[in-house]
Amino acid sequence: MISLRDRFIAYTVLLLGAVVALYPLWSIFNLSISETKRIEKSDFNFLGIYFGNYFEAWNRGAFDRALLSSLFVSTSVVLVTLIWSVLAGYALALMKVPFSRTILLLLLLGLVMPYEGIVISLYEMMSALNILNTYWALILPQIALSTPFSILWLRTFFRTVPRAILESGTLDGANRWQSLRYIMIPLAKSAIGTLAVLLFLFSWNEFLLALVLVPSNSSVQTVPLSLSFFAGNRRNSDPPVTAAAAVMVALPILLAYVFLQRRLIRGIISGAIKE
Repeated sequence: MISLRDRFIAYTVLLLGAVVALYPLWSIFNLSISETKRIEKSDFNFLGIYFGNYFEAWNRGAFDRALLSSLFVSTSVVLVTLIWSVLAGYALALMKVPFSRTILLLLLLGLVMPYEGIVISLYEMMSALNILNTYWALILPQIALSTPFSILWLRTFFRTVPRAILESGTLDGANRWQSLRYIMIPLAKSAIGTLAVLLFLFSWNEFLLALVLVPSNSSVQTVPLSLSFFAGNRRNSDPPVTAAAAVMVALPILLAYVFLQRRLIRGIISGAIKE
């Protein structure tokens, strides 16, 4: 039984944590709706809130193309990474794979290696392949960088599934592919869903690769790169417009978290408990 004092302390700590977490968001949003000198406030006033900075940021940052580019890149990275991570995780967890320990060591190396140290090599590779300033230059490296984490994540989950379930499927005549499709994937829905959310968040927020690999093609630039253009000397005089651009970049991620937070937390907790 939790005492009233313990509850008071717990709720106080949670309230302070919520204030610390939400205050920066509120301050940026409050700045984004402040009036600029160049635009009449009445022209973009809706329910008493001024949205002129959002229209200005949308037009100057070309966020219509950037949002579509980010959505395409993030979706492609998630789908491709999930497909072969499910296959590789299943094989490494439940099948006899030659040199499996070596493969796991290489995956761990890829997991801990900071990609900032290889971004120049990636640039040289994309340049040699003649795919700089294209979607391929964004999608392929992100798939490669996401693969170690994804395979290890799913391998860990697949190893927690009781062998009796697989053996019962084998007795019923299921082969490897059928066991994966009809037994393992349904059991791993929570883990796969959580992994998909994490990969989408990582890909959507990726800035350095976009900055290095698509520096001069505005049609494929993503929203973090478009947001960076508001930090130039020419635009430093418009903090409200910059704040509005930051809100637009963060809004899809916030909405995704609001709608998927239960699945995300359930998948993380489930994995932790099974471990």
